[in-house]
Amino acid sequence: MTGSLETGRCAYCTVMACYRGDFEHLPSFCPMRVLGNVVEESKREFLENEVSRRLAVNASIIEAAGYMRWPRLKEIIEYSKRLNVKCIGIAFCIGLRREAYYASQAFENAGFKVYSVCCKVGSLNKLDIGVPREYTLRKGVFEAICNPIGQAMVLNALKTDLNVVLGLCVGHDSLFYRYSKAPVVTLIAKDRVTGHNPAAALYSGYYQRIFKIKS
Repeated sequence: MTGSLETGRCAYCTVMACYRGDFEHLPSFCPMRVLGNVVEESKREFLENEVSRRLAVNASIIEAAGYMRWPRLKEIIEYSKRLNVKCIGIAFCIGLRREAYYASQAFENAGFKVYSVCCKVGSLNKLDIGVPREYTLRKGVFEAICNPIGQAMVLNALKTDLNVVLGLCVGHDSLFYRYSKAPVVTLIAKDRVTGHNPAAALYSGYYQRIFKIKS
């Protein structure tokens, strides 16, 4: 196996030397050993890129300030304040419009200008972009595809300082991240089966059996 194939398996590491700064006991497959030049490049970004450093430093400050005490909504509010954000954009799934309504109020009450854009903006027919009819949810009627590119472009046009993802579908969220000009944080990861708690599928004995997960 080449070096690149022997690394990138941090999820199976039991040493966690990187966490302690124990450079003498890094596992042989650790990216810090195998792809040290890449890791060093990432470290230079923190040191030389002012925007990246500012986002990272303030994220760590918020992590410590609200550790085990603040819900994620509070963390986003305080993070935005530290970044001197004036305008927050919310890209939300139409299925979570109530949550978007509540979140908009929370951000506005915290002093921010808030814009929100629904995933169905543009009313683009699923069939028109090549979605097979058998993969539509509402047979025989117009069905708009989610338009995360449109959501990002609208918020870009409104010049938001920070964008918040609220329940976008798997894959649609990746498109929003790709097209958003402003930094993006996620408030809710949609998972209708688990009550929007995706981690539940990792902890549940039922799902551990389905996915053959060993605890």
